[in-house]
Amino acid sequence: MNWLDRFIGWISPEMGAKREAWRQNLESMRNYDAGNRGRLNANWNVINQSAEHTDRYSRESVRARARDLERNSDIMNAIIGAFKRNVVGGGYRLQARTPNDKINKELEKYWKIWCKKQNCDVTATQSFSQIIRMAVVRKKIDGGILFVKRYTTGGLLPFKLQMFEVDELDSSNMVPHSKENRVCGGIEYTPYNRPVGYWIKQYELDGYGMNDPIYIDAKDVIFYFTKRRPSQVREMSDMSQTITRIRDVNEFMVAVSVKERIAACLSVFIKRTIPTTGMGRGVQQATKQVDYEGKTISPGMIKELNAGDEIQVVNPTGQAADATSFTKVQQRLIGAGQGISYEAMSRDMSETNYASARQGLIEDGLTYDDERELLLEVMDEIYETFVISAVLAGLISISDFWDKKDEYMAHNWIQAPKQWIDPAKEAAADKTALQTGQKTFQQIAAENGRDWKDQVNDMAAVLEYGREKGIELGGVIFGRDKSQIYPEAEKQKTKDLSDDGKEMDGAENNGNKPRGGTDEEE
Repeated sequence: MNWLDRFIGWISPEMGAKREAWRQNLESMRNYDAGNRGRLNANWNVINQSAEHTDRYSRESVRARARDLERNSDIMNAIIGAFKRNVVGGGYRLQARTPNDKINKELEKYWKIWCKKQNCDVTATQSFSQIIRMAVVRKKIDGGILFVKRYTTGGLLPFKLQMFEVDELDSSNMVPHSKENRVCGGIEYTPYNRPVGYWIKQYELDGYGMNDPIYIDAKDVIFYFTKRRPSQVREMSDMSQTITRIRDVNEFMVAVSVKERIAACLSVFIKRTIPTTGMGRGVQQATKQVDYEGKTISPGMIKELNAGDEIQVVNPTGQAADATSFTKVQQRLIGAGQGISYEAMSRDMSETNYASARQGLIEDGLTYDDERELLLEVMDEIYETFVISAVLAGLISISDFWDKKDEYMAHNWIQAPKQWIDPAKEAAADKTALQTGQKTFQQIAAENGRDWKDQVNDMAAVLEYGREKGIELGGVIFGRDKSQIYPEAEKQKTKDLSDDGKEMDGAENNGNKPRGGTDEEE
C-alpha cells in the first residue's frame, strides 16, 4: 500500500478498503506468472517502447563495453573467432552463371583481380576477403558497419569500397536533406521509414578534429546490421545479451588468480618472548639484539635467533574455489546466448564424441547460416555494382547487357571448404547421397569449395594423362566410346588380345587365365 492509499484509508476507511479490494482483484486476473507484480517480481519494472527509443540510450555504452571486452577478454575473442572462421573462413569464390561461358570466365577472372587490396579498397590496405572478415567482427561487437561505394580513379575499375564505423553516423544532425524527410540517428528517412541518405561525420586523421558532416545517398551505402524489430532503425551490438556474463567470468577469474597467488606465498613472523630493552626500569640488555628487518629466507640457510624469539610460519593451505565447473557453466550460457555450442567457443573437445560433435556442428551451422545469408546479400550488391562498372568501363563487352541485366548478373558464391571430423564417413555419406539422387555432383563440389565443371575437367585431364602413361586410375565415362577418349590405351588393349579373341590380363606368361573364360575352356 502506497502513501496515497494510506492517506485515503485514514480519511475514509471504506474507500481505502474498496481500493485495496479492486487492486487484489486485478492481480488475481493476471493469467501469466511473468506478468504478475507480486513479491517475486516487485523489482522487475519495465515498459514498452519503440525499438529506437529502447536502443538509443544504451547503444553507445553497450558498444563501448563490447569493445573493451574485445580488447581485454579471451572469452569475447573466442566468440568473435568462431563467427569469423565459420561465416567467412577462407573466403568466397565467385561462380558466374551467365548464359555465356566465355563471359563467365572473364567475370571470374576480373573479379579475382578486383578483390586485391589495391583495386577494391580506397585505402589500398585490405583485400575484399579481409574487408568482409572485419565486417563480421564489427557487426558482432559494434552492431554493424557501413559499406560505401566510391567511384575514383586508379585500380582495375573506378569502383572501390570505403568502410565507415557506426560511430561516424552524425546522430546530432536533425536537419533533413529534403523537407518531407526526417533524420534519426544520423540517417535520413522517408515517411515510410525507408533510408534515403546517411550523414557521416568527418574526423581528422588523428581522431580529434572534426569537419562538417557529409551527406551520402543511400544507393551508395550498404548498412550491414541485423534488424530485430520493425521499428528498429539503427544497430545494436550482437553481444549485448552476453556482455555482463562475460565480464562476470573475467572478474571471477581475476579474483581466483589473486587468491592463488596469495595462497602460494610463504610468510614467517618472529614472536618475541623477551622485550628487546631488557627487564626493569633503566636496565639495558647485555647482548646485542638481531634485527630481522629486510631479512629473507633462502635454501639451506642457518640463522641464529635472539634469545626467547620463536618462529611462526604462515603457510596458507586453503584451495581456491573450483573455477573449472563455474567457468564451464558460464561459457555454456554465453555460447547458448550467441547460438553456438560450448565446444565452438571454448575449443574444449574433451567431453565430445563423433556423434555429439557432428550434431553440434549442424546446430552451429544453422546459426552461421543466418549470418552468412546477411553477409551474402551485401556481397551480392557489391558484385552487381562491380559488373555494371566493368561494363561501363569497357572492361567486359556485353552487347545486350542492359536488356538482359539480370541474366548477366546471375552468380553463386562458393565458400572455401571446411575440414570434417571423420573424412571417411563424410565421403561415404556423399557417395550414398550421389547414388540415391539426394545430392548432385554440383552440390557436392560446391560443399567442397570447388566449381563442378573445373573439377570434372581436372578429373578428365588426370585420367587421360594416367592412361597415356599406362596407369589405370579408374573413373567413369558416360556416353562416349573409350577409344575416342583414350586411343593409345585402346591400341595397347588390342595388342593384348589372344589368338582366340579373348582379352588377356596383359600377363600371359604369368599363368593367368583369359578374362571371362571358364574352366572347361581352359
